[in-house]
Amino acid sequence: MKYYAVATGRTTGIFTTWPEAKAQVEGFPGAVYKSFKTREQAEAFLADPVLGTGRKKTASSQKSRNNGPSGTDNDWPEGTIVVYTDGSAIGNPGPGGYGVVIQKHPDTPAKELSGSYGHTTNNRMEMTAVIKALQALQGTVSPVVVHSDSRYVVDALTKGWAAGWEKRGWKRSNGQPALNPDLWKQLLPLVQSLNVRFVWVRGHSGNPLNERCDELANTAARNGNPQDDTM
Repeated sequence: MKYYAVATGRTTGIFTTWPEAKAQVEGFPGAVYKSFKTREQAEAFLADPVLGTGRKKTASSQKSRNNGPSGTDNDWPEGTIVVYTDGSAIGNPGPGGYGVVIQKHPDTPAKELSGSYGHTTNNRMEMTAVIKALQALQGTVSPVVVHSDSRYVVDALTKGWAAGWEKRGWKRSNGQPALNPDLWKQLLPLVQSLNVRFVWVRGHSGNPLNERCDELANTAARNGNPQDDTM
């Protein structure tokens, strides 16, 4: 169980589910909140929400070296769209789903996307989540920051691996076929069409937006109306 401490919000206190905590902080200016593994840690945070930084960790300041932005992530440059994505496949391969959260402004509700596939892999769902997010943002001129806990996706895009596979006719440097070329062929043009950068975040580490994406993806995988996915 996780404990969500809300120091500043519509109602303050400790909540045991993210939906309860989210209702107190989403769209609330200057919300201060954080998740913990124990109630004692949550109580300590409420007693003094200055966690070694010399300042409050608010939705406009809360960052972690490993997890990237947390809270509602509203300390981005003016006009930047913040996106979180996640994907899941039960059994890997197996029934899968993706989840997307798009936050265009910290004081407005986020847009959520999800979908399911009958037989797929974790990596394909991670990629599909990013594809769906960027498709939803086509035509925007605002900077976009996509957060993903998939090293496969983030490293392939930020380290030039995917571009290299494309140049080699969808072959890896060792001559073996690159995986998921059908999805990379969709994703790379989308990346080129937007002012977008990618940030890796650690999964299951208390980042509310990442956890919400995980919830959307897993719910879709378990309960969705799956489409076919060609592996």
